[in-house]
Amino acid sequence: MIIFFFWCLIGCVLGIVFASFFEWTLHKYVMHRPVWNFRYAFQAHAVVHHQVFKADQTYHLHNEKDKETIPMAWWNGPLLIVIGVVPFAIISFLSNQWGFALGGFLAFTSYYCFYEYIHWCMHLPKARRVEKPSWFRRLNGHHLLHHRYMHKNFNVVLPIADYLLGTLILRAKTNFMQAQGPSVPNVQPAE
Repeated sequence: MIIFFFWCLIGCVLGIVFASFFEWTLHKYVMHRPVWNFRYAFQAHAVVHHQVFKADQTYHLHNEKDKETIPMAWWNGPLLIVIGVVPFAIISFLSNQWGFALGGFLAFTSYYCFYEYIHWCMHLPKARRVEKPSWFRRLNGHHLLHHRYMHKNFNVVLPIADYLLGTLILRAKTNFMQAQGPSVPNVQPAE
């Protein structure tokens, strides 16, 4: 039983790191460009979401009818979790360490749920408890810059992949009229 929990913990830790790279890859290569004839994710995200939510005052929801463009479609979560857990399941099958797959599943599920929740809070702020800590402000600024520079800051939850793959930007390159609010940091160029 201790071995099972050990592998579950390893699966969780690796799953969270892997999820950062999975999110980055999905965001950059599927949500920001059409993939052959598959245009759904590109259309829903790059065309619709980024058209509604920019880095200015429109970063926050202004029109109730646009609320549905904040989260992914309901069926995306289960599909993405299953896809993300496949490597963990294969390794578990080959090693007969099923705790590793469980850990990967828990990590991917948590990562996806956290992604949807904080992304919702970023675009529809309500002074929730989660919006108050400094880590949320930093992630919110990170995401705001993605809405300013669509080919930077692809991670929403954990910007490990942005950092390691060279797409991390911490401040704007030029001054712009950015969104304001208690949980939105100043991302203007450093002076």
